[in-house]
Amino acid sequence: MARANAAYYAGRDPFADFITAPEISQMFGEILGAWVAVTWQGMGRPDPFILAEAGPGRGTLMADMTRLLARVAPDCHGAARVHLVETSPRLRDVQRAALAGRTAHPVAWHETIAALPEGPMILLANEFLDALPIRQFVRTETGWDERFVEGVGFVTLPAVDLPEGPFDRPVPEGEILECCPDALGVAREVAARFVRSAGTALFIDYGYDGALWGDTLQALRDGQPAWPLADPGQADLTAHVDFAAFARAAVGAACHGSVTQGALLAELGLFARAGQLARNRPPVEAHAIQDAAQRLAAPDRMGRLFKALAVTSPGLPVPPGFAVAPLAGTHGEEGGRHEP
Repeated sequence: MARANAAYYAGRDPFADFITAPEISQMFGEILGAWVAVTWQGMGRPDPFILAEAGPGRGTLMADMTRLLARVAPDCHGAARVHLVETSPRLRDVQRAALAGRTAHPVAWHETIAALPEGPMILLANEFLDALPIRQFVRTETGWDERFVEGVGFVTLPAVDLPEGPFDRPVPEGEILECCPDALGVAREVAARFVRSAGTALFIDYGYDGALWGDTLQALRDGQPAWPLADPGQADLTAHVDFAAFARAAVGAACHGSVTQGALLAELGLFARAGQLARNRPPVEAHAIQDAAQRLAAPDRMGRLFKALAVTSPGLPVPPGFAVAPLAGTHGEEGGRHEP
């Protein structure tokens, strides 16, 4: 999965296969830009601070956020040093064009989150964790087998080593349990950093929260579901994010959520912003704006499947949109098969 996705992002336009929330509407970036401004104030208004994004795609989210900040929070805009975590040279060029003239200081690019410079930081990662490689294990009568790729199919072999993961879940025999070591590494890296210096991170992705299991590996090609093992590097491979495991790995930091994307955006004022933008517009344009808001937040669209988790330094205020959310790890859901 790691090699296939690296080849995919290096050689194809991923947005021919799928569309992310920032590409649906400018409202997504504007709402999160306001979130950044309030979060920055809660951190004590550090100047400078690192405004980072992991997996920035075309740069649309950062462009919309910085445009909003320049208009309504110029002090925050001036203090922000934009850093992007992106491995694809082709996408870096696209991002550079999208952000031209949007930032108060030059933009910097990095290969990994660990390479971001030290200092106060606000990190956003939208649909970043889902593209990280997973491992799959099958519950047996005596323990676990690991699932491997062979040709264009799968085989299982007795597990030699079990990575860190939720192997204490009551998974029925024959069922699959997924873990994502790279995502857990991100959680540990961000938490350790936030213990050293002030920081807040917002992770938004499709996934689940609770003691669930099941096969979530999937592929999209030309906007349609595809067999994940066919034509490596030609389709977008993703797996649903285990937010409960991610939060448990963020040792030392405070985790809030997860909450649904719909609940977060509604709490942050998405529908009020949609009404503002639609006002005095021709009916067709007004309908398109309202439909975009529904697409982002309605439970039967992106609003329920996509989740948001906030990670902060200990002692920082609860981030906007999470005031009524349970602390991560306190949900208490029963286990069950994960149903996308």
